[in-house]
Amino acid sequence: MGRHRSDPMGLARLALAVLAAGAVVTLLVMGGRALLGSFGTQPPERAAADTATAAATASTEESAAAQVPTVRIECVAETCPIVTVRVPGGDVLQYREMSRGEEVSYFEPELDVVLSDAGTVRVTENGKAREPGKAGEREAFTVKGAAG
Repeated sequence: MGRHRSDPMGLARLALAVLAAGAVVTLLVMGGRALLGSFGTQPPERAAADTATAAATASTEESAAAQVPTVRIECVAETCPIVTVRVPGGDVLQYREMSRGEEVSYFEPELDVVLSDAGTVRVTENGKAREPGKAGEREAFTVKGAAG
């Protein structure tokens, strides 16, 4: 009649298949969670570049003449610690370190700026140079556009 004896190799293959399937499911779940967690976010560098590009495009459409940025920040040190620029009560446009020579400009009507080390950057408000900050000191201020 039929055999009722267990095949040890068959059990080992079955156990290996179950472990492999479990590993695949675990990787899929982890990848899915990471993907879902990334929706609605993008790297700060990309967000800043996208915002600056959109602002520049909008300003070009608003007037034929070149518009002066509400705020322009230039890194004058080897590395400038966290520079934060945001619309009051709204979007964070930048939250990151900057490198020597890097500069960003924003054209929104009002902006909150926080400099982790005010002595490492050169700031221009509505085309006018802002008084340089002291090295190592944190500085926070609000800039309103020339029209605002």
